[in-house]
Amino acid sequence: MEALAGLFAASFIAATVFPLPSEAALFAYLKANPANVGLAVAVATAGNTLGGMTSYLVGRLLPQKSVDEKALARIKRWGAPVTFFAWLPVVGDALCFAAGWVRIHWAAALCFMAAGRLARYLVVAAFT
Repeated sequence: MEALAGLFAASFIAATVFPLPSEAALFAYLKANPANVGLAVAVATAGNTLGGMTSYLVGRLLPQKSVDEKALARIKRWGAPVTFFAWLPVVGDALCFAAGWVRIHWAAALCFMAAGRLARYLVVAAFT
């Protein structure tokens, strides 16, 4: 149970501005507990998605001031589906933050974020 809590924490922290490889945490957990693939993928996905939604919330709480209009126009044009790619290194945190900042509906952002992160962790699990 402690290992799952560590996996959740690593996945959550990795989805914020701290560069932590949550894939490595999942890989290590699965090497030690190969029978718990479904549970591990679910825990990592939940932690990473909640971390992304934390970034979304920070963006949502900040007042809207002038920023790069071109970048914001893209995010508004693509809407919630762009948050599917929130798992990507470097740009993922910015996508979550921007989605909140431009007021993309939270439930739609949550669903797309979770789907993208789940897909990533399923690939990691498949190659473990």
